[in-house]
Amino acid sequence: MAYPASTHLPARPAHREELERDESDSHILLKLFALFAGIAVAVILPIGLWLAVSAQGARDDAEKAAAKAASAGSMADMPGMAAMPGMTGATAKGGTYATPSFAGLAPANADALAMRHAAFPAALAPAPAGAVAHVTLAMQHTTVSIAPGIRYDAWTFGDTAPGPVIHVRQGQTVAVTLRNDGPMPHSIDFHAAQIAPNVAFGDVLPGQSKTFTFVASTPGVFMYHCGTAPAFVHIANGMYGAIVVEPSNLPAVQHEYVLVSSEWYLNSAGESAPASLDLTKANEMTPDWVTWNGYAHQYKEHPLTADPGDTVRFWVVDAGPSLTTDFHVVGAVLERAWLNGDLVDAPQHDIQTAPVPAGGGGVFDVKIDKAGIYPFVSHSFASVNMGQVGLLNVGHVAGTMSH
Repeated sequence: MAYPASTHLPARPAHREELERDESDSHILLKLFALFAGIAVAVILPIGLWLAVSAQGARDDAEKAAAKAASAGSMADMPGMAAMPGMTGATAKGGTYATPSFAGLAPANADALAMRHAAFPAALAPAPAGAVAHVTLAMQHTTVSIAPGIRYDAWTFGDTAPGPVIHVRQGQTVAVTLRNDGPMPHSIDFHAAQIAPNVAFGDVLPGQSKTFTFVASTPGVFMYHCGTAPAFVHIANGMYGAIVVEPSNLPAVQHEYVLVSSEWYLNSAGESAPASLDLTKANEMTPDWVTWNGYAHQYKEHPLTADPGDTVRFWVVDAGPSLTTDFHVVGAVLERAWLNGDLVDAPQHDIQTAPVPAGGGGVFDVKIDKAGIYPFVSHSFASVNMGQVGLLNVGHVAGTMSH
């Protein structure tokens, strides 16, 4: 007997079908992973390249900044100063550092030197008569004494730092003649002048001179200084002074004194050889000496004077270049205080301490009835330690006083 061939394949085992299904699912997952991985690489790779380039750029910028900082203390890199040796902050890899502090250093004969020093004339001289006040200022480089036995290679108006006190009456025309006897460009900036600075305050080249005029229309006590860039350096080296523009209606007083506050930043002690500017100290505002009228405690050995019952007027300018003066008279109050040198408005009364900002001024009247010795200071007492103290001797009494 013959049997027909079967039309059905033998049944496949169930477990084999499951294996094939699993393999198919795995292939799909692998393809999906590969797809997403490719997308991720395409996105991440450019980002990584951008980050690497940015990091390299940041390193380059940091290296440039470090190189700039290392040269920032060098005066030779500034216009016109290549011939001024020694005027640097000490340098180290990656930046600058200040020389040690020379604050308060003095030779053994400092007391004798202080007594022999001719004090800067603080008494306000009369204003010139007439409609025009003629002012001639020679700009020069010279060596000055800033404390007993301490010398400094300064840049000056005239031969002193501060320069000459200028006294004019409100409304006078001030005719200024500048003569540059120094080795580099210099100029002048009068805070009392309302004038186009690009015209009047432009640089005067070595060996040259210029003349300009302005009307002293605003009363007060004002700073003048060299404005040649960088003005910070020219001021720190001694190119500043005071101009008093006096109105006609101030109360009468018996004595008038002009005080200019300033800071000195030394790159050496200044004993065996003159010091010059330590730019790093100046940038960090860490002076070695702070003075009234350019010389430490000169009015302690050579006091200003008055008699009992007198009213004394102080015209105070802070030449800076950076610190504020906090004017205070020990044993007295400021009976009248024209803050900011504002002589248009009424004064404040009975002030204990009056701030005078760098580049600013103030006018202060003090009436003292009792004989005695009255120190005048900046009540920022670090400045007192660095030389900013003087004495007002009322009644010509014997002795001295420290503060």
